[in-house]
Amino acid sequence: MKFSIKRQRGGDYALLIAVVLLSVIGTVFIYSASNYSAAATYGDEYFFVKKQVIGILLGVVAMAFTAFFDYGKLKKLTVPVAILSFVLLALVFVPGIGVENYGAKRWVGMGAFTVQPSEIAKFSLILFSATYFSAFKERTTTFTGVLPVLLFGGATCLFVILEPNMSITVCIALLMLTMVFAAGLKMKTLLFIIVPAFVAGVALIIVEPYRLSRLAAFINPWSNPKGEGYQLLQSLYALGSGGLFGVGLFHSRQKYAFLPFAESDFILSVIGEEIGFTGLLFFFLLLAFIVFRGLKAARNAKDLFGYILATGITMIFGIQVVINALVVTGSIPPTGLPLPLVSSGNTSIIIFMAEMGVLFNVSKPRAITF
Repeated sequence: MKFSIKRQRGGDYALLIAVVLLSVIGTVFIYSASNYSAAATYGDEYFFVKKQVIGILLGVVAMAFTAFFDYGKLKKLTVPVAILSFVLLALVFVPGIGVENYGAKRWVGMGAFTVQPSEIAKFSLILFSATYFSAFKERTTTFTGVLPVLLFGGATCLFVILEPNMSITVCIALLMLTMVFAAGLKMKTLLFIIVPAFVAGVALIIVEPYRLSRLAAFINPWSNPKGEGYQLLQSLYALGSGGLFGVGLFHSRQKYAFLPFAESDFILSVIGEEIGFTGLLFFFLLLAFIVFRGLKAARNAKDLFGYILATGITMIFGIQVVINALVVTGSIPPTGLPLPLVSSGNTSIIIFMAEMGVLFNVSKPRAITF
């Protein structure tokens, strides 16, 4: 006869608290970064804040659902989510459905509501990898064994780069490599994959003139301060103005039509300007805390599926944080990429909060059976 005793405590509530706190902090800085441009463009200084609050509310509902929905049942959704992901990625190229902004088709329009398929695609890759590796544990150490995940990730990257969206393509590629490594792929084999992937990345930069222009702007932004180098210079001015303790909350100067995309891709610049280096240290501690709790959930997962799922969710969060920070500080060539749970963008925050609910679910202790 078997007896099962469930522990009284639940999952990692500290993780959920940190996620909600980060989203609230993000909303405060979205208001600070956008109130001037929103009032000038839309006649409503709370335009972006209202959109973000709607996204957070929907995200909290999604997070609450995934936090208490048995994550093991997500395996059954692998194929439907994959189909949905690729259909949406294809729809961005359909006239009248795909929405184009700044020369890129990255959204699908549904009336007044838009969806960014690449955000769903990232989770689809994570779910596919977790399902595949948990079903074929013995295949995780060889190239042929991880080939289905590489093909799935490669197809996703192809759709995203055609939008074009180099930054998300890089994120998905790094995520894919992280997943196969976490599953147990040998380092020698992983390097065999990384080298051609790096060469492909360089080729993608060379074949597109605008990417070469961004690379030139990264190397010397002062060579074209009113063109490709403009955004990076304004970001550096913002961070430099922040100094040690910042200019004060809501007192950013770069948000006054100087820094493009201040409420989204470059919100970290405004944060640094207003709270300074000291404030950024505490801000990044909060981001690091979420990554730490996510990795802890992965380490303590009760099965391989949960381990891969938690690792993928944690790593895509961490990858985007690192790349965003490197971009706004001029450490890598500029590219558009939101700061998770902070930047303005409903699809991103809803998907990330839903994923954090899954992390909480994985962190729950299993029942003790004897």
